[in-house]
Amino acid sequence: MVNMSLFASKTARLPRADAVNEAGGRAYKLEPKHALAQVAATGTLGDAFYSTAGTQLDEVLKLIGQIDDDQYLAKLAVYARQKAAMKDMPAALLVALSVRNTELMHRVFDRVIDNGRVLRTTFQMIRSGQFKSKSGTVRTGLSSSVQRAFQRWLNEASVAKLLSASIGNDPSLRDVLRMARPTPKDDERRALFGWLTDKPEDKWTPATAANLPGQVQALQAFRAAVDEATQLLVMGELEGVRWDMLADSAKGPSVWAAIARKMGPQALRMNLNTLLRHDVLATTESVNYIADRIADKAEVRHSRQFPYQYFAAYVNADDKVPQKIKTALHKAAEIACGNVPELPGPVVIGLDTSGSMSCSVTGFRGRGATSKMRCVDVAALFAAAILRRNPDSIVIPFDTRAYDAKMDPSDSILSIAERLSKYGGGGTNCALPIEAANVLHRGRKFAGVVLVSDNESWVGTGRHGSTGVMTAWEAFVANQRKLAGRDANPKLVCIDIQPYQTTQACERADIMNIGGFSDAVFNVISAFLADNNQRFVAEVEAIEL
Repeated sequence: MVNMSLFASKTARLPRADAVNEAGGRAYKLEPKHALAQVAATGTLGDAFYSTAGTQLDEVLKLIGQIDDDQYLAKLAVYARQKAAMKDMPAALLVALSVRNTELMHRVFDRVIDNGRVLRTTFQMIRSGQFKSKSGTVRTGLSSSVQRAFQRWLNEASVAKLLSASIGNDPSLRDVLRMARPTPKDDERRALFGWLTDKPEDKWTPATAANLPGQVQALQAFRAAVDEATQLLVMGELEGVRWDMLADSAKGPSVWAAIARKMGPQALRMNLNTLLRHDVLATTESVNYIADRIADKAEVRHSRQFPYQYFAAYVNADDKVPQKIKTALHKAAEIACGNVPELPGPVVIGLDTSGSMSCSVTGFRGRGATSKMRCVDVAALFAAAILRRNPDSIVIPFDTRAYDAKMDPSDSILSIAERLSKYGGGGTNCALPIEAANVLHRGRKFAGVVLVSDNESWVGTGRHGSTGVMTAWEAFVANQRKLAGRDANPKLVCIDIQPYQTTQACERADIMNIGGFSDAVFNVISAFLADNNQRFVAEVEAIEL
């Protein structure tokens, strides 16, 4: 007699797991292009729960070496910067191009390096010697071709952009200028380069201090001022000078109030407690101004902030920060998630609240560089945003058990996210939310399941060598077809928010794996659930060079 436990037709469709994840559980290995895209959209090159910064970099270099398509690397660099809003990974991909295809590197250089922070990161990565050409050549300095790209950026950047780039060290903009050695296009730029590199004025010839841009001269006057009144007089001439170049010299509350008006919405969000300490929030006028800026729809969209960053500001705001500003953070979070689409139908949202999700979303990067926001906070915000826009959906938090979360979809995104993030903390079984839906919501029709996790499931296994997620998903699909007919086509979306290279559900027509935590992810999910074959790698390959 045939052994039906081995040859049952239902389980025969289940693919056998072909990898072991970092937690030791069954998993499916992503193909190199997809794996690199996942890392590019989530990788911060910091220590995570199951990996170190060093092992992450090793994996990135290994994946890059497995991909011969330089056009894909160029497109992914642009995607990672412009769509996923990452900083380190786009720089790493650009440096990889600099030793593989300088023509493509030049074509995407300015699209990837859109500010001084990314410029300095790229410079340091080149100087590190970590990136080798296909022939194995290691370069620790700027080649003539890369040097031209840096020179072009330095000469074409506005004064404000160069001043902004001068904030920060290791490396500093001075280091970049000294190695790139741009030829100044005029005496103003010659004086500016001399000032930025701390050269004595007699080395600026034929330029002099009189050739310095007006913003620099005003900055010098501001720093030399001895009282608030004098600084306030100079403030009007500091157009384009970043607020943090003024903070160390600010003389009092009135100057700090003026500095607050120079901040963009992102800086205001990040420095609420600083403004509170300097008595800026003591006046109704300042509070109203800051609240209006934080919740300004056009500015929120333009600033490309992650939705979770408003959650971070809300959670970390001092109790004395006025309620009007906290309400503005709620509004800004709603705006940042504003392009969360209405899905074709309700979905089951599986929210991973296990112990590995407690690590910082940016990884541990040293003192002062580690985000207090955990992966579970980001995942909770994703779940809240989807529920808020699709109120008939259900959220199931899980670790080694599925939790019954009663959420009011009419609450604000931040309120829902804050409550969801407090669940769990144990091991990881990514199959649980699907299994729970199969039992507790067996009579309901769903468009699919959205699983938000780091995919490090290790508790529970699937049948016949598959993962638990795949076994539960097969049962989910079968039940939905009983309810809606054989033509029902539910979809499974696995959102990965950590830079690992395995997944719990293999890629196929009804399953998509996507990495990232910017709001661009929502558009890909919507298109997939609506039967548009806009898969993750295809989304990257659609970038125009």
